[in-house]
Amino acid sequence: MRTAEANGVTPQEWCDKLVEDAWKPLWQHLDIANDDFIRTTEQRHTDRVQEFVQDLHDKGEIYKGGYEGPYCVGCEEYKLPAELLPGATDTASDSNDVKLCPIHKKPVEWLEEENYFFRLSAYGPKLLEFYAANPDFIAPASARNEVLRFVEQGLQDLSISRSTFDWGIPLPWDEKHVLYVWVDALQNYLTAAGYGADPERFAELWPASVHLVGKDILRFHAVIWPAMLMAAGLPLPQRVVANGWLMVGGEKMSKSNLTGIAPQDLTAHFGVDAYRYYFLRAIPFGTDGSFSWEDFTARYTSELANDFGNLASRVAAMVGKYFDRSLPAATAAGPAEQAVAEGLATAVQTADRKIGEELDFAGGIAAVFEFVKQVNGYLTEQEPWKVAKDESAAGQARLATILYTAAEALRATAVLLNPLMPATAEKLWDSLGAEAGLGALADQTIATVADWGRLPAGSTVTKGEILFPRLEEKAAL
Repeated sequence: MRTAEANGVTPQEWCDKLVEDAWKPLWQHLDIANDDFIRTTEQRHTDRVQEFVQDLHDKGEIYKGGYEGPYCVGCEEYKLPAELLPGATDTASDSNDVKLCPIHKKPVEWLEEENYFFRLSAYGPKLLEFYAANPDFIAPASARNEVLRFVEQGLQDLSISRSTFDWGIPLPWDEKHVLYVWVDALQNYLTAAGYGADPERFAELWPASVHLVGKDILRFHAVIWPAMLMAAGLPLPQRVVANGWLMVGGEKMSKSNLTGIAPQDLTAHFGVDAYRYYFLRAIPFGTDGSFSWEDFTARYTSELANDFGNLASRVAAMVGKYFDRSLPAATAAGPAEQAVAEGLATAVQTADRKIGEELDFAGGIAAVFEFVKQVNGYLTEQEPWKVAKDESAAGQARLATILYTAAEALRATAVLLNPLMPATAEKLWDSLGAEAGLGALADQTIATVADWGRLPAGSTVTKGEILFPRLEEKAAL
């Protein structure tokens, strides 16, 4: 609201501009897909939110009172005095010391206003009982411990309205107040899923299997949100998993600290798929991690260009050279090929468990790339370029089997990497001629990816563009 006023527009106009000029173009640039897009200013959200808080008010969960305390505009949250950091002396105010938000490192403001409150304090024991019965509800362990300590100290009732400005959803029983932004925003999970409007859709989508959140908004999701749902009689999400921060020089990467790096600065150099790969592969989800150009460059060169991209190029080139681009059938398989098939089964099982169950994206991706290394090793050991010199029927059958095995391994790799690097996986799928026999890459499932021998013999294999050009070549382009 303040930024909009400073720019001579309404808050709605300012938010419209951010969405259309910044967020949506960035998601499109990074090839990020979403099933739905909802804004909390949309009528389908605001109507349901008013119904939700009216229900809590009718149940006696909300009451009127007054509040004063230190407030961080960046967090949109009242802070506890013990949380604040000391700042420089403020000679322009009555206060001797400026107190800073521990996250934004900016001075907090002292607010005093008449508010409505949610009886959050009553839910402390219920939350602790729920955490004990559901030990996996909050992850990682450090996040769970932080929440437990916070709730065990005793909860204060939550101020859920603001009366000093009008940018927000009006309370249905008192339109002089607008709803506190986090109470409004958290309900976005419900309204997007069809709460109060589409019972069938809501039953299918809620409760959410997991909320993936940043650690600086963990308390909203692991304390306030479940308490609100308990009060409303709605099921809680199954898990809340908090991610860490990107760090630069020991501080959180941020524009306000002048340490932000625009995604486009990285994608211009490494490419979009490499960007997506790096941040899921290099920094384990749930932990803080430091970004460096050097580490990104090393992983791009070693893992993407050398291990993966070079494998795809070698296989396509050899099928083209020795079999005129027509994928041969495997008729002379032996223990070496069986080992590759077993390696795929292990990679799929490990990646599915780590990504789908444990949310260990780095570990799941590592399992896939261990398989890529195995296939590279298989080709090195089998030396198809030497086998090709044997023009006997047995020699050619062996060559055909080696190249089919490598191409089939790449077929599975394309499926496994499609969520991570969709453009690259699609190029590989096209190079293998897989769509003619198996259909679109988007239609492939994890359930069948390890079924060996799915890529049909006779598929047309073409050597397309290099998946991950060496960085010096990209710079030249």
